[in-house]
Amino acid sequence: MENEVIVVTGGSSGMGKAMVKQFAQAGARVIVCARNEERLAQTKQELETFPEQIQTFALDVRNREDIERMVQDVYEHVGPITGVVNNAAGNFLCPSEDLSENGWHAVIDIVLNGTWHMTQTIGKRWITDQQTGSMVNIVATYAETGGPGVVHSASAKAGVLAMTKTLAVEWGASYGIRVNAIAPGPIENTGGVDKLIQSEKAHKMALKSVPLQRFGKGEEVARLAQYLLSPEGSYINGTCVTIDGGQSIGQSGFLTGAAAFQR
Repeated sequence: MENEVIVVTGGSSGMGKAMVKQFAQAGARVIVCARNEERLAQTKQELETFPEQIQTFALDVRNREDIERMVQDVYEHVGPITGVVNNAAGNFLCPSEDLSENGWHAVIDIVLNGTWHMTQTIGKRWITDQQTGSMVNIVATYAETGGPGVVHSASAKAGVLAMTKTLAVEWGASYGIRVNAIAPGPIENTGGVDKLIQSEKAHKMALKSVPLQRFGKGEEVARLAQYLLSPEGSYINGTCVTIDGGQSIGQSGFLTGAAAFQR
């Protein structure tokens, strides 16, 4: 990934941080975007072996002006952006009938609107500059299957999945821009799993639902994202790759167990 400039949203923790490290190890210059400046600083410190390759930018993906400032800054001081990973997300368990208006909009604004703001802003720059690029959107297996307690997140990520396929056709045909998605199952040491599996019983049930009998690792998602962004994946477009140990085609998803025990 030498000479690549990759933007990663939600890059200061969990899968996002794993991807930042993976891309930097492969030689890319990585722009780490997140809202929390303290976490951004900590991430940069943790990855101090790549001092020239890691740049941090505090922004809120819900704010298009933040994104536009970041893009302009990167093009002026780092170089043309060649890849994007839309990983920023928000989620929490809540019975659908109890979900507040604010709760609904909070998740929709980050996941769906935030992904769109970043995607369109960088896509327009690529189109103006006649530059090709590659995007990877992080969704979830329940974007297709649904899942109790996450109607807000499932709806948002289903929208991102539809966005992925639509832009893959539209921008792929007109501009050579590739757009793909990754749908992770339960990945260890991420905020999402920690929030959704809070009891020992739910944890055991979630683990049992995965045919491989383990949760995934952030590094595994990161290597998949690297492949999709790289020239090796240059004929992959409009695809959503599931990485869940076979859970989505095996027993019921981990959210079923989590919701049952915590509702």
